[in-house]
Amino acid sequence: MDKEMERNTYALTEDDKIGSVKIADDVVAMIAGIAATEIEGVAAMAGNITNELMSRVGMKNLTKGVKVDVIGRTVKVDLALTMEYGYNIPATCQKVQEKVKAAIENMTGLEVSDVNIRIAGVNMQKNS
Repeated sequence: MDKEMERNTYALTEDDKIGSVKIADDVVAMIAGIAATEIEGVAAMAGNITNELMSRVGMKNLTKGVKVDVIGRTVKVDLALTMEYGYNIPATCQKVQEKVKAAIENMTGLEVSDVNIRIAGVNMQKNS
């Protein structure tokens, strides 16, 4: 169990006097998922739910469609998104990349090297 936990947990700070701070890769993935779904034009993470429903079904679902690789203090993020119909995909994806990078870097202190996006679908439903 300890080995499994160590494999998915990364040290943010280590100080002999105070202790250490570690973060699970699921938490980094969750930050990326929340940041991505906050951008207008993103319907959901692929295979996921919309931001409004997340409180009802739980935060764990936010990591669907998100893959993070943490090497040292550098993070590579792969996102699979469902877009809303009618939005400019390149412009929207650029906003997602900027938001995800900023959110992870500000919250964890890790450096984000890549935010790769795959468009998995387009939501054709009209919101009334």
